[in-house]
Amino acid sequence: MIDSQDFLNKDVSELASVELRALWWDGHEEWHRAHDLVDGPPSQSAAWVHAYLHRKEGDIWNADYWYRRAGKKRPNCSLYSEWLDLVRHFYSD
Repeated sequence: MIDSQDFLNKDVSELASVELRALWWDGHEEWHRAHDLVDGPPSQSAAWVHAYLHRKEGDIWNADYWYRRAGKKRPNCSLYSEWLDLVRHFYSD
């Protein structure tokens, strides 16, 4: 199972999915770059990362919209815990 530091030390170009690239940029404090990556794809997985990003931004109404699009409920955990759960969900070595 990957940990946060190992993930953040990866080269973003090595990451296969738009979701992982968005999470990588977010982990490097590049919220807007992360958001731009998941703002267009219509997939439920991109919507899930999109929801997390709006939750992090503090826009709960918008986050809840994207959680619904992803078929998820807003979690009751820290932002870091959600970020790491998302990384681990989408990452496969």
